[in-house]
Amino acid sequence: MTALAVAGRRFLPRGWTDLGCQLLIWFGFLLAYQVARGVADRNPTRAFSNGLAVIRVEQHVNAFFELTLQQFMAGSHVLSWVASFTYWNSEFTVVGLALLWVYLRRNEHFVRFRNWILAANVIGLVGYVLIPTAPPRMFPDLGFADTLAGHAGLNHGSGLIELASNPYAAMPSLHAADALIVGITLALIVRVWWARVLWLLWPAWVWFCVMATANHFVLDIVAGVAVALVAWLLVSRARAPFRTAQAAR
Repeated sequence: MTALAVAGRRFLPRGWTDLGCQLLIWFGFLLAYQVARGVADRNPTRAFSNGLAVIRVEQHVNAFFELTLQQFMAGSHVLSWVASFTYWNSEFTVVGLALLWVYLRRNEHFVRFRNWILAANVIGLVGYVLIPTAPPRMFPDLGFADTLAGHAGLNHGSGLIELASNPYAAMPSLHAADALIVGITLALIVRVWWARVLWLLWPAWVWFCVMATANHFVLDIVAGVAVALVAWLLVSRARAPFRTAQAAR
């Protein structure tokens, strides 16, 4: 038996073949998602009209406080840097590492976790196509600033980021949806109490960051939470027949 096979048996819960299948599923989805998101409706007129509609709704219900959050964050260089760092890493970095950790250490929860994230992102992509929406940073006349441009030399116009992203993909916020999914899942399966607390706080922190950096409105966050809940219902219902079939054996 080769050293590679021994390592697979020792460290991988289902061996190298299953790991390869999971990587193909995940990276295949990411590729398809980024291509679809990048070519989604980029009609600026419609996107700005939808963004203004979001602003009007929030103003009507006295929920237009994103500018206040950004001004609060701007008062601290450290807070501004951490919020920007969180924005760039809360999606692919944190989600990817969370998936890897669950796969390796809590494998019995992996399939549901993976499917929940995949379902939420598919729903979100449909939202981007149907409702292209300009984010707050595209409304400088209202006082919003693109704070990401001042940190780490990255912004939405940088290299591969511009190629892979859709600038009008604000509604719903998948940062919000994925943070909620990761936070709830890890809070339920980690075994240290302080880690549970941190993961329970994770969604709220990400929501603050995406609003304070002027990348999402509060209604985007609400829509993202709704997407996560709908995705959970879909995943749960899809597994119900499977569980029934297993019980009948």
